Amino acid sequence: MTDLTGLHAVVTGGNGGIGLALATGIARAGGSITIWARDTAKSAAAVDGLQGIGAIARAVTCDVADEASVGRAMAETVERGGPLGCVVANAGTTDARPITDTTLEDWRRVTATNLDGAFLTCREGARRFVEQGTGGSMILVSSMVSRYGARGQAAYAASKTGMLGLSRTLAVELARHRVRVNAVVPGWTRTALAAPAHDDDRFRAATTARTPVRRWAEPDEFERVGAYLADPAQTFHTGDEMVVDGGYSVF
Repeated sequence: MTDLTGLHAVVTGGNGGIGLALATGIARAGGSITIWARDTAKSAAAVDGLQGIGAIARAVTCDVADEASVGRAMAETVERGGPLGCVVANAGTTDARPITDTTLEDWRRVTATNLDGAFLTCREGARRFVEQGTGGSMILVSSMVSRYGARGQAAYAASKTGMLGLSRTLAVELARHRVRVNAVVPGWTRTALAAPAHDDDRFRAATTARTPVRRWAEPDEFERVGAYLADPAQTFHTGDEMVVDGGYSVF
């Protein structure tokens, strides 16, 4: 049984969907959680839920696309919650539209949150890990669109693919500091972000038919993934891309 007692994890976008599931998994194993997100009401509800299962949890308002906001959030996080043991770069957004209708502003709005946000979060986390000298874990949440084309998702796909390159590079660079870095590549999952796709009957039927388990994932199925990758005992697991897609990629 994974025991994360004493581990402090930061989860960006941790107030819903896969982010909240990863946070919950870490919390169930004994870890404390700091959620970074912009929606304070949603974060408060998530914190209440985590505290309801006996976890130490708090929220810090943060826009991961803003460098100053990330810096302030990290300082507040460590001041309130103590040294870091895990950083989860999960915050993400999308804006589905044809490439012919995508403006540079549209592109940058998505990539700023997804890729710039992951970079800024991981950079601040890396600085803390190196300063602490106690090792740690980073988890970057990518997407299956990093492996397969998705119509109308140019910015989202590019940013999520970029996260895999960032993850690999950080795994090599930070290994000497005993920091493990892994990416999670989720398959089709019933989250608010994916709701338009799930609500499309034809699309849902097509993707379900290609998935060997014949359904979409529920967010809470990622809880144990979070606990496992955050676990300091997994000392040799780094540089990986953990695909959790119900067999979609092999069928």
